[in-house]
Amino acid sequence: MERAVPQAVPLGQMEVFQALQRLHMTVFSQSVSPCGKFLAAGNNYGQIAIFSLSAALSSEAKEESKKPVVTFQAHDGPVYSMVSTDRHLFSAGDGEVKAWLWAEILKKGCKELWRHQPPYRTSLEVPEINALLLIPKENSLILAGGDCQLHTMDLETGTFTRALRGHTDYIHCLALRERSPEVLSGGEDGAVRLWDLRTAKEVQTIEVYKHEECSRPQNGRWIGCLATDSDWMVCGGGPALTLWHLRSSTPTTIFPMRAPQKHVTFYQDLILSAGQGPCVNQWQLSGELKAQVPGSSPGLLSLSLNQQPAAPECKVLTAAGNSCRVDVFTNLGYRAFSLSF
Repeated sequence: MERAVPQAVPLGQMEVFQALQRLHMTVFSQSVSPCGKFLAAGNNYGQIAIFSLSAALSSEAKEESKKPVVTFQAHDGPVYSMVSTDRHLFSAGDGEVKAWLWAEILKKGCKELWRHQPPYRTSLEVPEINALLLIPKENSLILAGGDCQLHTMDLETGTFTRALRGHTDYIHCLALRERSPEVLSGGEDGAVRLWDLRTAKEVQTIEVYKHEECSRPQNGRWIGCLATDSDWMVCGGGPALTLWHLRSSTPTTIFPMRAPQKHVTFYQDLILSAGQGPCVNQWQLSGELKAQVPGSSPGLLSLSLNQQPAAPECKVLTAAGNSCRVDVFTNLGYRAFSLSF
């Protein structure tokens, strides 16, 4: 298991160790603070770094402004996923989810508020939790990952209220259909499954790889990313990045991108995607590639759009992946600078 600091490192070797750690770092997850002025980034060593977006974007910013204001050890293993509410930061690692108070984090007092473990089949089972999804109307949190189930946790009581079963391999991603109480999940089995939260039942299954126009057998069948906008869904991974009409289960646009995509989101009249390779891709809904904007990482795993109304001056896109850097795009046309662990 990778840890942030070995048990004993001679003082003269600490700088070398930290340089090697940064060289082999992967940033899996990001989450913006409720005030919109800070960004949390979680890495493969179990660390969460808090960056001040307002300081880094200031006209008086220095190199030090692009370093974390605080870094703390959150999990023993990687921080695979994070989400924020108006008070809390939730982080997920191997077999556990933890809560932190943003107010305490920003005071540099980083004690976990609580930790919970879903009810796994055996005490020896410690599957990774790849995805977290907030359900605001229910005041609940959905966790999904290595045990092929979606676990719903009541945030008021901390109890797990249901488990949704249907995937036959581990789950990579989750998305919420806000107009209807439905959750979508995508996994290694190649299926996107729609779940009705009122009945806790699966209501639709789309096996993307079985559609000839989407299938890319050389890349596998796994679904690594998905996003929704009303009756529309975009998903990708092994199969091609594809826009779907959910009501008819019909693929309407196949995006001409060879590299598997790991993150996708709707933004205004565009779709943004990232994955293998250093670029953030901007797509028209028609399938036309509007722009490819290069970043500083060789591969990207996470995109975050800061659209908090409380901090319009910090409205940025951030992208992170296979490096110790988090790229900041002040508009979609170019990378302005990078934050760094």
